Parts: sequence; C-alpha cells; structure tokens
Amino acid sequence: MSSVSTAPHVQLPTDQELVLKVIPMPGDCNANGDIFGGWVMAQVDLAGSVLPARYTQGRMATVAVNEFIFKQPVRVGDILSFFSKVSRVGRTSITVKVEVYAERYRSQGNYTKVTEASLTYVAIDDAGRPRPIPKTGE
Repeated sequence: MSSVSTAPHVQLPTDQELVLKVIPMPGDCNANGDIFGGWVMAQVDLAGSVLPARYTQGRMATVAVNEFIFKQPVRVGDILSFFSKVSRVGRTSITVKVEVYAERYRSQGNYTKVTEASLTYVAIDDAGRPRPIPKTGE
C-alpha cells in the first residue's frame, strides 16, 4: 500500500471559496505517475487569480509566490478542488491563500490536503505598470 493512501482525510474548508476543480491527466505526470509540481503550480496560479479579479476590475499579474508547500503527491485521476481566500488587500496588490484538496479516484468523498500556497497579484494598467485597486471590491 502506498503512503498516499495513509494521508489523513480532512474536511473541506467552509471559510474559503471553491474557485476551481480539475482532474490531472496522464500527460501531466512524470515517469512515476505523480503529477508534475509545475503543473500543480500553474493550476494554483489560475485558482489564486479568481478572487483578486473581482477587486482589480481589469488587468493583473502574479508578482509573488510567497509560499508553496506540497504536502502529498497528486496522482493521475485525482479530483482536485482549489479553495481560495483573500488574506490582504493593499493599494495595488492582493494576497490570497490557496488550498488544494485531492479526492482520490478510488475513494471519492474522502479528501486529502495536497498543496497550500500564498500568492500576491498586482493590478496593472495597459502599459504593465501597477495601478490602484478600485475601492468598489468585495
């Protein structure tokens, strides 16, 4: 039995918003059948951008990956749920926390936290320069 199946099952967060669900496919994995960390990072960046987009009301860019922790491997066929929560709103930037939970294909209904991250996005103008975030955000 692999160590993946011994990971603790957890409850999904109720204080965060589900912003993305995705299933990694065979083309997203390495020779061992684990999903590439870079693929997970790209999905986290997409999920992390959902809530800031409500505030920036226009172009924005990822400016920092403040923290990124891979807690458990992700396997082909896992159903990944990405939850996000705004942790800070500044004058031009927004920091969000993203947590990723895997629902294993063979044990659906049981969730394991596989990744957590903190990312910062900045509102930008057409020239790519930082601009103030409108005051009409959430």
